[in-house]
Amino acid sequence: MSSTGRQRRRGDTRQRIQDVALELFAEQGYEKTSLREIAERLEVTKAALYYHFKTKEDILTSIFDDLTRPIDELIVWGGEQPRTLETKRAILTRYSEILTEAAPLFRFMQENQATMRDLKTGESFKDRMLQLLEILNHDDPSTPMTAQVRCFSALFTMHGGMFVLKGADGDPEEKRKAILEVAIDLVTQAHNGV
Repeated sequence: MSSTGRQRRRGDTRQRIQDVALELFAEQGYEKTSLREIAERLEVTKAALYYHFKTKEDILTSIFDDLTRPIDELIVWGGEQPRTLETKRAILTRYSEILTEAAPLFRFMQENQATMRDLKTGESFKDRMLQLLEILNHDDPSTPMTAQVRCFSALFTMHGGMFVLKGADGDPEEKRKAILEVAIDLVTQAHNGV
């Protein structure tokens, strides 16, 4: 078998482990899920699981790194753009798409806030949110407090809306667009000094 074939299979196994672990973390909570249970759900030995990940935190960190890479790319992109309203709208639009793609991770984070505070991934995510907020606030500490609150509220609306509207009737894409529209309204008001 070629090395590419082995790498692909290993990548598929790694992805399966991440998917099953996140599923179990969501069902039972992070603290109540063991590596043994993850291995059993995957129908592999614990040794096979250990080949890829030594701890639950290693699994969670890998999930977090994979699903937040687009946020890092967005932060870099946003930092290179002019501080226009158009840029801010583009940041929120792209962030909305990222949240949709990484919904299982963000659900886990919402439902396991105490665990996230204790893990290094929680602090890392907080740093990312602060970087996005700085970009939305023009990197300017003299931005009026009401504008800062609106920008913070826009990000919070996107996160909170995803969870609150999860069980609401309606098309998921329609809900995503409605949440995005409210977030953009808040940032527009902040930008225009309304």
